[in-house]
This record gives sequence, structure tokens and C-alpha cells, in this order.
Amino acid sequence: MITARAFSTIQAIERSAWNDCFPEALEDWDYYLAVEKAAIADFQWRYLAVFEGSTLVAVAPAFTTQYRLDTTVSGLAKRFTERLERQWPGVLQLRLYAIGSPVAEQCNAGTASHVPPQRRQALLEELLKLARRDADSFGIGLLAVKDAPSHDQQWADSCLAAGLQAMPSLPTALLPVPFASIDAYLGTLGKSTRKDLRRKLRAPGPRIEWRRQIDDVLPDIMRLYEATLNRSDLQFERLPADYFTAILEQLGDRAACVLYWVGEQLVAFNLILIDQHRLIDKFFAHDLNVSREHNLYFRSWLANVDYCIQQRIPLYECGQAGYASKLRLGCRFTGNMLFFRHRNPLLNALLKVIKRFVRPDRSDPAMAAAISEST
Repeated sequence: MITARAFSTIQAIERSAWNDCFPEALEDWDYYLAVEKAAIADFQWRYLAVFEGSTLVAVAPAFTTQYRLDTTVSGLAKRFTERLERQWPGVLQLRLYAIGSPVAEQCNAGTASHVPPQRRQALLEELLKLARRDADSFGIGLLAVKDAPSHDQQWADSCLAAGLQAMPSLPTALLPVPFASIDAYLGTLGKSTRKDLRRKLRAPGPRIEWRRQIDDVLPDIMRLYEATLNRSDLQFERLPADYFTAILEQLGDRAACVLYWVGEQLVAFNLILIDQHRLIDKFFAHDLNVSREHNLYFRSWLANVDYCIQQRIPLYECGQAGYASKLRLGCRFTGNMLFFRHRNPLLNALLKVIKRFVRPDRSDPAMAAAISEST
């Protein structure tokens, strides 16, 4: 007998059963527990679970929040939507119930390892039905699936069968790391990029320190984080200090904070997740006043690539921003999709029109190139 339930804490679901649905995931039960403990403002967490008898057979994280429809656009499109918001305050904001997470790389709906592939889509459809009922219980009309991997056709088919509309979301940048050395990696890049990076490497660089305990430098980390966040057009959430400490505490040796020092001054940090399969770059923040002089972004990039080489980690996952630089640095891109539907037919029709103007592939040429490459 199939039953479906939504929970407000991941601790209501057995850790091993959740992780069985997401084999080899770095953003696993422990990661979501750390996120939950961090109490990120303006987000409420939900965990969708489908059971067969007492056995967990399908799960997905979810959240509710107040959402700006132009969150993933920049440039001219962003300026246009900001004018709309000034003229009609609140016109671009709706309460949202989304499957996925604002702090996960993708929305992967999971099924248990014993579930045969031919049953998976039916279970995914049960998750979507549960999400709609759960959203209704909160009085939320807009249901979405955030950053579903484009290659997961069963997930896409389930969303379309549920009547959700589709549009491209921000692609994820990936750098395969089969290289024997940094010099071998540089040799795969374009001539001007290769020459520029070698010149940067010859200059004196910051001191690099790997940490799993950051309490003594947390005020400086948050200063760098806030400054970087305020420069970004695309940030969805505002992370509290507890997010960084909870991730390091809960994930143990699968997380690290890489610190960059110039003298006694902390000038940058990079929160990463790591295992034998991948290194995920979760957040990089830096002091803009010293960034150009010390090439902090590229220093961090090369430090991460070098760590992958030394530890024989085959994949560097480097997020959903900075597409122009990542194209130069040899990344490939994997596509993501956003699915959505509002239960109010008039609002749903309006969203069909709005999506033509807030698509990420229409606002940034570098992003459009990345999306094109991922399709």
C-alpha cells in the first residue's frame, strides 16, 4: 500500500533510508540536517516521503518562501524588473512552494535502490501530488521544481504530466579533472587564458589554509560573505553564520573552509564539499579591495583544481555563476530545468507571459552560451 507524508524535519526520516535514495550524494541527509539547523531566514523546510508499507521508496526535499520572479536574471532584464517593482510594489513576488533546496546544487528526487527503473516515474508523480497537497495546506498557489537535472527525463516527464510549465534554469558548471598536473590542465586552455594564468601564478600569492573549525575567524568570514553577497545580482538566500559552522560540524571530513590570507588579514574564503568522486564549490567570498592585486578568484580556482589532482578527485563542480570566466577556464555545463504551475488559472497564464522576460538565457550572453552548451 502506497502512502505519502510531508515532514517539517529531516530527522523524521531515517538517515540510511534517505541516503539510499541518493547514492554517493555529498548533499545527503547530514547536509540537509545542517541546513535545517542553520535556520536560514525566510525559508521553511519540508521533506516529502512516499512509503510502500513502512518502507521508504521515494523522497525529495522542499521549501516554502516568498519568491521574486526575477531572481535568476541580470543585466537589462534585471533593471527592467526593478522598474516594474518600483511602479507596482510586490508585482513580482509570490509565495512559493518548491521541490528542491535553495542551497543544493540540483533538485534530485530520489527513489530507493530496490525500486526498478520502470516504477520510478510513478513514484515521482506521487511526490508531486504530495507537494501539491502540502502547498494547499499552507495556502500557497505556486508550485515549482527548482533546478531539475535536464538529463533526468523521468523527472521531467512527471512534472509535465502534472501540468507544470518548463523553462531553462541556471546551468551547473563542471570541470572534469583527468590531469596529471596544473601545467597539464593549463595546457588544455586557450592561449591567452593559459598565458594569463601562468603570469598570475608567478606573482606572490596569498597564504592558503584549510580548516574544519572556523569559530575564531567567523566574524571575518561573515564580513567577506556579506560584501560578496551585496555585489551579486543572483543570490536567492542570505546565509547566516550558523550555516557555515553547521556544514563543517555535521559533514566532518566531507567539508572544509579554505582561507586565504595576506599577512594577518583574511581576504577570501571558500566553503567546499569533498569526497573521492567530486569537489563541490559551495561559496567563494573575497575582499574586492585586494582581489585584483592578488588574483584571489583564480588563485582559489587553481587551488581547487590542484587539490583534485593531488587527491585524484575526477570532478570539480563549480556552481551557477561567473559563466564568462568558467567558459574560459574549460568548464562544461549540465543543464537544469525549472518547472512551475499556479493553481489559479489567471495567474498561471500570466506566469506563461512573464517567463518570456525572466528566462536566464535571455539576460546574460555568457549564461546563454552556457545554457546552449548544456542542451
